[in-house]
Amino acid sequence: MKASDLFVRALEAEGVEYVFAIPGEENLDLLESLRGSKIELVITRHEQAAGFMAATYGRLTGKAAVCLSTLGPGATNLVTAAAYAQLGAMPMVMVTGQKPIKSSKQGQFQIIDIVDMMRPLTKFTKTIVSGDSIPARVREAFRQAHEERPGATHLELPEDIAQEHSTMPVLEPSYTRRPIAEEKAIRQAAQAIAAARQPLLLIGAGANRKLTSKMLREFVKKLGIPAITTQMGKGVIDESGPHFIGNTALSDHDFVHRAIDEADLIINVGHDVVEKPPFFMRPGGAEVVHINFNSAEVDPVYFPQIEVVGDIANSLWQLKERLEPQEHWSFAHAHRIRDALRKHIVDGAGDDSFPIRPQRLVREVRDVMPEDGILALDNGIYKIWFARNYPAHSPNSVLLDNALATMGAGLPSAMAAKLVFPERKVMAICGDGGFMMNSQELETAVRLKQDLIILVLRDDAYGMIKWKQKQMEYHDFGLDFGNPDFVAYAEAYGAHGHRIGATSELKPLIEKCCKQGGVHLIDVPVDYSDNDRILNQEIRDLARKL
Repeated sequence: MKASDLFVRALEAEGVEYVFAIPGEENLDLLESLRGSKIELVITRHEQAAGFMAATYGRLTGKAAVCLSTLGPGATNLVTAAAYAQLGAMPMVMVTGQKPIKSSKQGQFQIIDIVDMMRPLTKFTKTIVSGDSIPARVREAFRQAHEERPGATHLELPEDIAQEHSTMPVLEPSYTRRPIAEEKAIRQAAQAIAAARQPLLLIGAGANRKLTSKMLREFVKKLGIPAITTQMGKGVIDESGPHFIGNTALSDHDFVHRAIDEADLIINVGHDVVEKPPFFMRPGGAEVVHINFNSAEVDPVYFPQIEVVGDIANSLWQLKERLEPQEHWSFAHAHRIRDALRKHIVDGAGDDSFPIRPQRLVREVRDVMPEDGILALDNGIYKIWFARNYPAHSPNSVLLDNALATMGAGLPSAMAAKLVFPERKVMAICGDGGFMMNSQELETAVRLKQDLIILVLRDDAYGMIKWKQKQMEYHDFGLDFGNPDFVAYAEAYGAHGHRIGATSELKPLIEKCCKQGGVHLIDVPVDYSDNDRILNQEIRDLARKL
């Protein structure tokens, strides 16, 4: 069998559904082998977008998709996506081409050491040096991509190796159960939780899995322990429920941080050090129970006293079975914080001024999106507003990145979400800066005949950095830019372009776009002038009083 055919057979054995790609001449044997495969080839307009789509597929399904590029600049364009998947714990396998390694007449043309380049950004990276090694290399790349903590892996397939012949059989994936936490750790954690006066759940990125969400919801329902989430933990529990307090969208001094300050025990589920610390431990402060697939990475602000290491869902089930609500538990203060935060969110959501204010924007989107609708956020200041003010009802229904926090991922992530869940409403929310970094993927979305809404929040500047600039009391300098006519720009790609001229127009326009179908871009002028006053001053002052 030709080695490139064997490679594709190995991908099929791993259950690969999609290869997101920009092929080059070094990939042509593999491309020809894919032509006869059941795997769907999705051609993008930039390798970065191919990587973002593969990573998001992995985030939503728990299974690695593949992104493919050629050597040299094609491979370097995958670097940001590799870091995005690796820091975000999203399983993904990258495949890059290479010139012949046994004999080549092209000198060093386009050749860089791709494997060395990928090593700091991946869990596994190898050059395939013989056709016979393909089954083992592919199996190991997928095994490591899926294994806790999930992430990015990379294989380099040189042109001459792809043309070899091999008689090696494909290796079937093995079924592996995650280790279960030991009984002593469960018992110790249960005793600490039962003895606490004001226990508090903190739910992080590692808990944003379907089964973990189910167990957490049962845990909270039985015990009534209040819960807060990190940005990447949004939706793990229903955020409209009575036990949800709020999201740690801001690093500190928000309402939820008062609940953290008052807790004497924090049950930290799925904590991932790639996110900004949602709280700082201090000697003599709250005791911390760390529940995760892996042991804690200890640093000066995080040194948990109790660790429950193993499958998170199983650990939560074991704890739930051991525990009963305790009469001495007191949640009155946490509930006051919950009520104050919800009132603050509602108070800011009725502003009719135009350009639209972030609080009103969040409310309009929440009103129009169904409970199982998916938001894919790019990176910008609006991410904080959505994390804080947008109630999520199910896991991974708000796809934001607080790990690498890269710009340019919003639109490709939304496109991948639509491929995984074609029946669900999907909306990309992008700042004008982030959108223009991968705006060419509008053509890909149109070509895929997707039903997709893209809100481009236009402030003609890098608004997140402007907020930080003002916070640091520097002059307003160097962060403004111009934009194209977004309506004409969308229409040039075959999408539908819209622009609102009043805040009241947004909600009915989104509803109309949902009914019509197709790819719709909505230019939404946004006013961030109150960011500093509200996020840095008002919230802090109100939180102090709780």
